[in-house]
Amino acid sequence: MIKAIIIDDEAFIRKDVKDKVETYFNNEIIIVSEAKSVKEAINLIDSIKPDLLFLDIQLSDGTGFDVLSSCVFKNFNVIFVTGYDSHAIKAIKVGALDYILKPVDDEEFKEAVNKALNNYQEENHLEKLIEISSEYFKGVEKKRIILKTSDTVYAIYEDDIIYCRSNGNYTTFYTQQLDKIMVSKPLKKIEEILSSTNFIRCHQSYIVNKKHVLKYNKNGVLIVNLDFKVPVSSRRKKYTLKMIFN
Repeated sequence: MIKAIIIDDEAFIRKDVKDKVETYFNNEIIIVSEAKSVKEAINLIDSIKPDLLFLDIQLSDGTGFDVLSSCVFKNFNVIFVTGYDSHAIKAIKVGALDYILKPVDDEEFKEAVNKALNNYQEENHLEKLIEISSEYFKGVEKKRIILKTSDTVYAIYEDDIIYCRSNGNYTTFYTQQLDKIMVSKPLKKIEEILSSTNFIRCHQSYIVNKKHVLKYNKNGVLIVNLDFKVPVSSRRKKYTLKMIFN
């Protein structure tokens, strides 16, 4: 039986999550405790050592990221349960963590919990995911993102990404420091986690980091670091050149 803790400063949300667990996952998950503050949550996690957290972002005395960075025990999975906050949600996505929005929809709840049950997170991986999400949430200047392949979890600085190329539901990252990294996500999902300040969707199949662009030639191609050539679609040409060279 999976042991879970609900951490939220709103009592009706804690009750709603507990009721949904009992309705849909009664044979798999048991809610062993609840917490409404950062301090209370840290003490419970380190004493109970749960398998799963339902965790709010904004708590009365801090944030869910404060909880995750301060607890000693980290061998659990996390599902954030949060109100709509675009900055917090992007931080969660950057770290490749899971979330559901308040008010909690039954189908979204079941999908998130099933994913958590089927993808138990190794302790060292979880710590890295938390670290990356927390950095973004707190506004660290040099941002990193998490990339997951079938057998590896990478923490990549955005500045090291030269460009991304998609092929259907897969996207390949070309970086300065590593070989090519292919992840099973379409370019649209990648665009959501990259900084819109530096990354330009210059083509249906390409996103380029403008920091690495050296020039644009008459053939409609951007020349970037390491002599890569990135095409620019005619539809996106005006926008792309304005964002990079203006």
